[in-house]
Amino acid sequence: MIVTVTLNPSLDRAMDIGRVIRGEVIRATAAHLDPGGKGVNVSRALLANGVPSVAVLPCGGDEGSQLVRLLKAEGVEVLAIPISGRTRSNITLAEPDGTVTKVNEPGPALVGGEFDAITDRVLGRAGSADWVVLCGSVPPGLPADAYAQLCRRLTAAGIRVAVDTSGPALREAAAAGATLLKPNRDELAEVVGSPLGDLRDVVAAAQQLRAWGAGTVLASLGADGAVLVDADGVVTGTCPVARPRSTVGAGDALLAGFLAAGAHGAAALAEGLAWGAAAVSLPGSRMPGPADLIRHNVTIHPRPDELRPLLSGPSS
Repeated sequence: MIVTVTLNPSLDRAMDIGRVIRGEVIRATAAHLDPGGKGVNVSRALLANGVPSVAVLPCGGDEGSQLVRLLKAEGVEVLAIPISGRTRSNITLAEPDGTVTKVNEPGPALVGGEFDAITDRVLGRAGSADWVVLCGSVPPGLPADAYAQLCRRLTAAGIRVAVDTSGPALREAAAAGATLLKPNRDELAEVVGSPLGDLRDVVAAAQQLRAWGAGTVLASLGADGAVLVDADGVVTGTCPVARPRSTVGAGDALLAGFLAAGAHGAAALAEGLAWGAAAVSLPGSRMPGPADLIRHNVTIHPRPDELRPLLSGPSS
């Protein structure tokens, strides 16, 4: 069982369009409404592949109720904590060449005892979990160390914790001793304060997170694949996608596949890459199931001396 925690979930509406033209009326050729949020996507990907998961999330307003309905329709077990604010909505515009433009709302503030209520529910379910996954942005009203607070309490109880967040919250999670961190290229560059031009830079940045206190670092790099850095060394891998459709949720699928495969070593990295690539080939923020995975496209590069320049743009 894997418990996911998404402090800032969303409704994600994705639209397929011809091209973004500022100031013009843009007509969509297709639209998809999916549950959103990094932890939500991890749970959806796990369940689509037969791995038990529970999604813990705050929900408010009509949007929150709709989010819970969509998740339950997919068979996701949801622990929804009522909040006074309204669950946010996000919009994704996907062009035929794979270019994705996202507009994300900031989300509602957690006020009063709402974060404490979430913490209590997480700790109540964590005892039976193989992993607790803390994901996404920290909503307004909470300090940057909100995930770190949860991380410390969970790791003190002997529970493995994975964290996928950004900015100061990412550094705080590393210092809190997270078992696993899953930044993308941009998040990793931001937290260490330097650009990442090649895979050697990525490895050095991942090692910095480990020096701050993290156990394992799984860095997603978009079309450049992913890098795994842990106590055993460095493993890199790629999985090309012939027809990219949407990068939304690809990093979440990568993390889900890595956890489902044991969260250690080249085999787990390869499984994560297959899940992430499959997500890129699907519209909107759909999560891949077994029929979507093409594992033979994965290539693992176990030798650090083969590290190469990065070719792709922003990662997921």
